[in-house]
Amino acid sequence: MTYFEIAEKMKIIDTTSVPLTSDILFPFAFEEYVCRGVGEGSMQPIVHIWRHQRAFVVGLRDRKLPYALEAMQDLEKQGYNVTVRNSGGAAVPLDPGVVNLSFIIPNPQGKLDFHQDFELMYLAIRESLRQIAPSMVNKGEVSGSYCPGDFDLSIAGKKFCGIAQRRQTKAFIIHAFITVEGSGEERGKLVKDFYHKASGGATELHYPNVQPATMASLSELTDLSSAEAFVTYLKGYLKENGLWVEENQYDSIHHDAIKKTMHDLMLRYEKRDRYESPQQIQL
Repeated sequence: MTYFEIAEKMKIIDTTSVPLTSDILFPFAFEEYVCRGVGEGSMQPIVHIWRHQRAFVVGLRDRKLPYALEAMQDLEKQGYNVTVRNSGGAAVPLDPGVVNLSFIIPNPQGKLDFHQDFELMYLAIRESLRQIAPSMVNKGEVSGSYCPGDFDLSIAGKKFCGIAQRRQTKAFIIHAFITVEGSGEERGKLVKDFYHKASGGATELHYPNVQPATMASLSELTDLSSAEAFVTYLKGYLKENGLWVEENQYDSIHHDAIKKTMHDLMLRYEKRDRYESPQQIQL
């Protein structure tokens, strides 16, 4: 396990048994806060696994589209919890059929490069699926998919996973969304509609040209039955390889710091203030 040698002890925080219904900024602020602690050496490296009930996460470039705010507000009227994330990547819809997976790991200078970070996540997901999809998981951009990138993961040409990263000076976050249940195509239609509204229909602007049929869930592509089953395979792989030592829930001691981080991220990336102060944020 070459890449994991930098993290002798990793703590798992797995909240997938009950999808989050709180502000979608919470898991991203939590990871941002923990990443600082991991970089400082005051926190253990963490594997973070979570789901959300109904959310839509916008990329930094997406937010610059001329009607992005109006498109985000339209999604909020439809009951989606919407935010802008501070990592790479583009728009992604989240629901209980999507498992979010992050590795928060210290960054020893000169030992990891951009591609190795993504290889680490690709390896974990591929090996977690080896019992049901041996030699089936491909790596490489799927043209027409949402949140496209060189490390799209696909089976039979259909994308089920995207990978992004967030780097701090002394630590980094590698994040993946894994579409496990439901219709990949229906999620693709939602993202395509978002871009149509956010761009005002201007095709000359730079944004993903989403073709919904390029997306699929693992349940559509394999015999995998549920998000819970995928998490079981994932945790089995991590435990089998000695990559984690204990499992925890979110630590309430840090809630005030996480609320402040949420507020800071909102002002910096959403360019709007949904709460007058951090104290008004409900976790």
